[in-house]
Formats: sequence, structure tokens, C-alpha cells
Amino acid sequence: SHLITGTSQHRNINSFYALGTLGAPEADEIKFLPGLQKQPNFKQYSGYFNVADNKHLHYWFVESQKDPAASPVVLWLNGGPGCSSLDGLLTEHGPFLIQNDGMSLEYNPYSWNMIANVLYLESPAGVGFSYSDDSHYTTNDTEVSMNNYLALKEFFKAFPEYIKNEFFLTGESYGGIYIPTLAERVMEDASMNLQGIAVGNGMSSYEMNDNSLVYFAYYHGLLGTRLWGDLQAYCCDGGKCDFYNNHNPNCSSNVNLGNSFINHEWTQLWNQKLKGVASLYKLVRLDPPCTNSTPSTLYLNNPYVKTALHISPSALPWVICSAEVNLNYNRLYMDVRKQYLKLLGALKYRVLVYNGDVDMACNFLGDEWFVESLQQEVQVKRRPWLYYTGKSQQVGGFVKEFSNLAFLTVKGSGHMVPTDKPIAAFTMFSNFIKKQPY
Repeated sequence: SHLITGTSQHRNINSFYALGTLGAPEADEIKFLPGLQKQPNFKQYSGYFNVADNKHLHYWFVESQKDPAASPVVLWLNGGPGCSSLDGLLTEHGPFLIQNDGMSLEYNPYSWNMIANVLYLESPAGVGFSYSDDSHYTTNDTEVSMNNYLALKEFFKAFPEYIKNEFFLTGESYGGIYIPTLAERVMEDASMNLQGIAVGNGMSSYEMNDNSLVYFAYYHGLLGTRLWGDLQAYCCDGGKCDFYNNHNPNCSSNVNLGNSFINHEWTQLWNQKLKGVASLYKLVRLDPPCTNSTPSTLYLNNPYVKTALHISPSALPWVICSAEVNLNYNRLYMDVRKQYLKLLGALKYRVLVYNGDVDMACNFLGDEWFVESLQQEVQVKRRPWLYYTGKSQQVGGFVKEFSNLAFLTVKGSGHMVPTDKPIAAFTMFSNFIKKQPY
């Protein structure tokens, strides 16, 4: 009987199985999506999950293109904090990618929903089309993980046919904090069939990220030998360097100088946007550097698109990242070691940490150090991994495997791996969810 909760009326159980969408909320189904030359042959849904304190989190759920009933369910979260997961859908690994005209969508042959049912959740409230009744958008890591967990409970209530399917939590960037803290809650809930987590270019440890970035910058030619020499002299002792929390003023001043080279364009972009505008407007545009969010913004704010997606009139206009959420966000975790060790200690979840190797926002070296610091048993030494483009084999990057844990780099990719290297990213994702060797 639990199979039919959430449906508007009792229908013939057998016809449910024939349809393969037992209990899915009909009102949320996207019947016609503007911008496509041909409507998809898979079902998709968009609507809201109501969570604590009158918060309404917007979701867009795309069923698998290959046998949804047998495919795993995958949650995807973009980072920020304050950035929209619809960026992941429309520019990274969704079934259709936004084109430069801001109006048309093209099918993505490397979409993750080729083999999985993918749930894109806009979180926390204040991000994208998600909102709260009181327009109060100050939040923190713990509250966000709780509300994301409550949203998942609502998802499985609305789509009870998927409760037994294998379930994975995946995300990117500040998703490095979102995903492990959410996993800590999901693993305690026996009703969800959690199998593992995958984090791309994730923030795993502020200290390791900052310390590794100085090496990354030097070896990418950004610092120069003189500054590197000064950093070695003032920040390092007995071969160990601390660029993150060093009390030597000479170290700090040289790190600041290094940061000014590293961050020159990065901070220019962010600071102008934040300082100049935040004082004038309550809500400002906040684009991650080196992304062009104009096409997505045009598309998602089109009234026909909003109608197709059942967007609430209470939702704010869609922007890729909410400055209000970002500036009022309380970061509680400086690293997520405890969460990873808890997951790995259960001995039944698979964990993948992957990084585009030319990303500077969350560089590969910091995440590699983080994974090494978990001190898991090595199963497969670091080696190249391969993927196919047409008939030729390419090196996708490098992978090192531990018990239930892999660290993988994606060669030549920046912060958004599926955007930069779609075929490599799809191969990696496929191997991860199918338990195949990389």
C-alpha cells in the first residue's frame, strides 16, 4: 500500500508497472519544454519540495534514458555556497545543454541521465527558483544538510517507485562540503539505498586547499623564482611549509603578494560585483569567474520556460549564484575528514573524489592531500585511466584506488569537469555507478 501514497487516486497497480512511473507527481511533469526541436523520450519533472521553516526547494528531475526502473537515482548539487544546480543541468551533464542564443537547447550525447535518474536540487532556499515564505536567506552548513535531507525524503515520497533503487550523492565545488555532510544523515536512514558519493573539484579542507594552491601556482609559472624563494625562507621550516596559518609576518606578506598574482582577475571579478553592488541592491548577480551564465539566465527567466517548469510566482528571478545567500552563509566545517571517515568506516559505500587538473579554485593537489590524509589502504597504485573517443583511446587522467575510495584526475579540465571534458566525465561517472574499474 505504501506504493500508492502520494498519488491522487487509486489506479490499477499493473498499469503502474507498465508505465514505470508509479506514484510520480503528475502535476510536476514537464509536458512541453521550450527550446527543443524535439521533445524528449524520457519523463522529466519540475516542482518544489517543502522543507523546514516554510522553505521551498526547487527541483528538476530527469528520468534515465535507459530503463528508469532499473537505473540508479543520482542527486546533483552545485556549490557556491549559493550557486544553482541548474547550471549543472544546462551547462555540464544534463540531457540538454543551453546554446549561446539563450533560447535553444541541444541534446547532450554525454548526459548523465543516459544511465541514471538524475535529481537536480536548487539549494539552499534563496538559490535559483528556491525560496522561503519569509525571504530570510541566512543559513549554515548544518541547516543546509538537514534541509537537503528533508528534500530527499520529500523526493522519495513523491516518487516512491525509486526508493529501492541504488542511490548516489554527487556534487561539485562547495558540494565538497554539502555532499559529505548530507551523506552523514542519509547513511543513518535505512529507507534510502545509499551506495556512495562522488565529489568533483570539491572544497574538502581549507588548509590543504590553500597550502597546495601556492605550490600549484608556482609550478604553473604564476609566482616566479624570487617570490618562491621568499615564501620558502619565511613560511617553511625543515621542509614543511605553512602558507595557511603562519604567524610570521614576512610569510603573510609574501603569501598576500602571491595571492594577488593568483587572484588578480578572480578577485577583480568578484570584488567589483560584490562591493560595488551589494550595498545598492539586496540581491546581486554573482557569477563564478570564467563562466558565462547569460544564456542560462535568459532561458530560465523566459516566462514560457518558467510556466513549463511550474515555477512559483514567489520565486526570485533566476541568477546563477545568489550573493545574498553567499554573503550570509555561515561556514561551519573547515574540513570534512570526519564525514569521509564515517562513510569509509561503514565499509559499504563507494567514494570518488575527482578533480580537473588545471582548476585553481579547488586544485587537484589539495584534494589529493586530503584523500591521502584519510590513510586508507591502497588497492591500486596511481596509474593512467583511459576513455574512448570514436575508435581512439585517450588518457583521461590518473587514478589511485584505496579500499572503497578513489582519487581521480581529469587531464586538461578546469573547475567544471563535465563541461570541459564531457566524454571523460561520462566514462568516469559510468564506471563509478556501475562499480567498474576506472
